[in-house]
Amino acid sequence: MDANRTFEPPHWYWVLALWLGVGLFDASQTVFVMRAEGMHHNWTRLFITNALAWLPWMLATPIIFRLGYRFPVGLWKRPNFWMSHLSAIAIINLFAAGWVALWEKMLNPFALMPGPEAFDQLWLHKFYGGALSSIILYVLLLLIAHISDTQRRFAMQQAETARLNEQLTKAQLNALRRQIEPHFLFNTLNAIAGLVRERRDDAAVNMISSLSDFLRRVVNDSEHPQVSLAEELEFTRKYLDIQKARFADRLEFTVEVPNEILLAQVPSLILQPLVENAVKHGIAKRVQGGAVRITALQTNGMLRLAVYNDGPHLIGGWEDDPSSVGIRNVRTRLESLYGKEFELKLRNHLGGVEVLISVPYVAGKVASTEAEVLAMSETN
Repeated sequence: MDANRTFEPPHWYWVLALWLGVGLFDASQTVFVMRAEGMHHNWTRLFITNALAWLPWMLATPIIFRLGYRFPVGLWKRPNFWMSHLSAIAIINLFAAGWVALWEKMLNPFALMPGPEAFDQLWLHKFYGGALSSIILYVLLLLIAHISDTQRRFAMQQAETARLNEQLTKAQLNALRRQIEPHFLFNTLNAIAGLVRERRDDAAVNMISSLSDFLRRVVNDSEHPQVSLAEELEFTRKYLDIQKARFADRLEFTVEVPNEILLAQVPSLILQPLVENAVKHGIAKRVQGGAVRITALQTNGMLRLAVYNDGPHLIGGWEDDPSSVGIRNVRTRLESLYGKEFELKLRNHLGGVEVLISVPYVAGKVASTEAEVLAMSETN
């Protein structure tokens, strides 16, 4: 017997409904058929006797289910399987026969003259006469117990599989997030070190403060794989504030997002690595700096995000560049969350580079008014 299995008895109301229906059907059929054939019996007593005859089986049903759990059908080759179930059939049949014999002896429903035979003889006749029907009833109940237990175990296995898959997905997403966060952290610390070497102390302090705020927000939301678009834009805004401390007037960015889609749910920290790539591979390589533009719109049930920078175009083989780890992680995270229901593209566009993401549109709740205000700032 599986140690992980636990016995769950059948619900009493289903058992009651089953045998009450069987009893009423059997009693009604017996009375109407016998009356239609012109027999003369005590119809009320006969109805009561036939209806109550099924009470022992109703009481035995939970016992049969428990025996089916302890000695399941899969163990039919073992001697203890046959010994336990055959013994149960004999005992149930014995009690059922005695119960029916008792009521027939007391009520004489068949109006026998001078009356029913002695109780012990009547009991014995009922026992032998009901042996075959008892075997059939017991086997049917045992099969029902087996099917019920199989379905319950299958449902539990499905629930457990779903739970494990969810845990695995969360673990994968957390692992990918941990890859992204140190990557961003190291780049930021290098930028702070550069500011210190240039003796731009105020800028370095501001960047450290902004980094602290950003990381605090990341830690607070580490258990949420998805956040509102407004919150994600706030994350990205904090990152760009850090980068502005480094690039000053060489970096400009705009955010163009309609108010009605700020409720949309997006993967947490999905924009930051895209913006980081735009700054690192686009803006940082130009003496005059450049601009980053973030746009979003809803169309055909999809949320479309775009991050554009006006830096140098992509060159062939960029996918094999070790520095493109951020894009690869974004793709893997999107696959973990959406399967095949997403799109991620990089393209040369309007004298720069644009990253496009499309995911299913799911509305949610904006976490804070501050997030919405920051997200809707058009230009910094």
